[in-house]
Amino acid sequence: MKASIIMTTYNSETWLRKVLTGFSVQTEMDFEVIVADDGSTIETRKVIENFSSKFMYPIIHVWHEDNGFQKTKILNKAIVKSNSDYLIFTDGDCIPRNDFIKNHIKNKEKGYFLSGGYFKLPMSISKLISESDIVSQNCFKILWLIKNGLKINFKITKLSNSKYFSNFMNWLSPTKRTFNGHNTSCYKIDIIAVNGFNEDMQYGGLDREVGERLFNNGLLSKQIRYSAICLHLDHERGYANEERLKNNMEIRRHNKKNKITWIKTGIDQS
Repeated sequence: MKASIIMTTYNSETWLRKVLTGFSVQTEMDFEVIVADDGSTIETRKVIENFSSKFMYPIIHVWHEDNGFQKTKILNKAIVKSNSDYLIFTDGDCIPRNDFIKNHIKNKEKGYFLSGGYFKLPMSISKLISESDIVSQNCFKILWLIKNGLKINFKITKLSNSKYFSNFMNWLSPTKRTFNGHNTSCYKIDIIAVNGFNEDMQYGGLDREVGERLFNNGLLSKQIRYSAICLHLDHERGYANEERLKNNMEIRRHNKKNKITWIKTGIDQS
């Protein structure tokens, strides 16, 4: 298969259903979906089972018991379970446009990871979007979003369908080319080489930290934030914690300063 899609989720069945709908209508269908589930209830499993027949390959549900925020651990387990040599990371609250996977695969290159972004929606539109709006791709149309209450701003240009415009904006964008857990991709061998996600980290920069170690290990990054499009559904972040955020920043500062590539608390903890 051409890619493994690794998406995280936690007790967000309504949002997950919309995201899986987005992946079920991709123009490129030669991929597997791996749901990295950080301890959700049986309701999430039911959603996954309902979607299994919509994909070329069965959805792989990687689950562990709910023991607080353990996103890095479940991501590492999902990486191990993946069956492709190319991994696309996203979240269970990001609906992909139907060319999302095609553009990741089109732009992949040895020695690089791809850095994508998202277009953030307000809660009102997040709730409003139906599965039919995703299948028809209406929810990615600028006029549809404005008609349903979206305030116009420059970021809406991300939703342009022009290949030439998106390529130009990818080149022009001043945004740093970071490893973003909601929209990024890399070769499996590269993330294994730095031992995956750092399980000492919780919410706040855990994805950026992986990218920083990939840079330390000699990789470069390509910007695709105007090509690989996804809509970010609004939600609360009750798991944010100031002390843990400070701890994460200290880990990142240490790794940058010391050019750290391999961490002990990753995929391989032997």
